[in-house]
Amino acid sequence: MTEVLQSGGALPGNSFLCGLLGAGIAGSRSPELHETEARALDLPLVYRILDGAVMGYGEAGLPRILTMLGQMGFAGVNVTHPFKQAVVPLLDHLSDAARVLGAVNTVVWRPEGLFGDNTDWSGYRAHFLTGLGDKPRETVAMIGAGGAAAAVGFAHLDLGARDLRIVDTAPERAQALATRLGAVFPQARVTASPDVAHALAGADGVVQTSPVGMQSHPGLPFDPALLDPRQWVSDIIYFPARTPLLEAAAARGCATLAGGGMAVLQAAHAFALFTGTQPDAARMLRAFAKAGS
Repeated sequence: MTEVLQSGGALPGNSFLCGLLGAGIAGSRSPELHETEARALDLPLVYRILDGAVMGYGEAGLPRILTMLGQMGFAGVNVTHPFKQAVVPLLDHLSDAARVLGAVNTVVWRPEGLFGDNTDWSGYRAHFLTGLGDKPRETVAMIGAGGAAAAVGFAHLDLGARDLRIVDTAPERAQALATRLGAVFPQARVTASPDVAHALAGADGVVQTSPVGMQSHPGLPFDPALLDPRQWVSDIIYFPARTPLLEAAAARGCATLAGGGMAVLQAAHAFALFTGTQPDAARMLRAFAKAGS
């Protein structure tokens, strides 16, 4: 690492400056999630959107952005699409989960350097058990092979999936993720599927991890007519709260799971990393649901 490490952490008076790195993230509810819980804990915290599409930075600009944020005294930042994998080489230390997944969604400034963690997988795991925990999940199709997909695939394999089929618009990326996850879970069959129809055939359900369906990436990631009503459909996108895919899947009779709960639970873990204070995850879920109703 070169110049990225700078001073950072809590601001004077034990207040915290945090933010979100990504592109096309103007609609993110992360500021609301973190600041609302901080107020409930009487903890001074400011959370800012740092949108690459607005600020004019991309992957090549991440070192400069991290340096700037460190100099400004940021305690930490969340990282979302498309930077979860690109940020990894810029960090000094990684959690075990981040190292295995090759993706980081939380960066914290510490005295010993920049620390990266991944709270996506644990947040998704807990959310899935709450919403679809009674559904079969041995055979899972996964749409997308980016940083979020690595975390979600890891979570499903940890939940007992024996057959994980990965589809991506870049087949080589799907194959790379299948190889990496398969090495961590050798008891399971993890493969790159040639198309969605192949991946869905006989699957218990499908999890959608690509950005398609976000406000900034409108549309459907695949034809909902491929779904069997007996299958469940999980989408990790939470803005909009109900994606076109989930609406179409529900119309076909599929059980569905929106991404809001994952967003809240991964944020709760990130909040603890930023502040050193454990948030009330149940309260965060209630606040998130109330604000979106």
